[in-house]
Amino acid sequence: MPTIPKGITIAYFMLLGITLGAGLYAGIVVAPVIFHAELYLGAPLLSRFQEGLIMTENFIRLGYLVDFTVLAVALYEGFKYKNFDRDITTTVSALLVLASGLLYMHYYIPQILELQKKGESVTQSELFENTHFASELDFKLFALALTVLLARNLYRTLK
Repeated sequence: MPTIPKGITIAYFMLLGITLGAGLYAGIVVAPVIFHAELYLGAPLLSRFQEGLIMTENFIRLGYLVDFTVLAVALYEGFKYKNFDRDITTTVSALLVLASGLLYMHYYIPQILELQKKGESVTQSELFENTHFASELDFKLFALALTVLLARNLYRTLK
C-alpha cells in the first residue's frame, strides 16, 4: 500500500496550522482593530459600512487560503481514506473542514458581497445580520474542525 512521503505530510500539517492561525488572527486581531479604529485614531474616520467593506476584503483574501486548504484536505485525507489509513475523528473533522470551508467561501462570502452591493441600508437589515452571524458560526466550525484535524493527525503521526 503506498504511503504519503514525510515531506508532503509536514507541508500538509504546516498548511493546516497556517490556515488556522490566519483565520484566528483575522477574527481575533484584525476585525476588532478595524471595527474600533477610533480607539487608535481618536475619531471615527470610516462608517461602519466602510469598515465592513474593508473587513470583507480581508476575508475574501483569507478565502483563497481556505479554498487551497480545502483542496489539500480533500486530496490528503482522501488518499489516506482510500488506503484504509483512517479513523472516525479524522474522517468527521475532514468532512467538516470541507463542508464548512466550501460553505463559507462559496455561499456566505458571495451572499455578503451581493448584499453589500445593494448599499449601506441593506447591511443594517435583519437578513444581512443573520447572514453575517451564520457566516461567523460557519467559520468558527471550520476553525474548530481544522484544529481537531490537525491535532488528530499529529497524534496519529507521533504515536
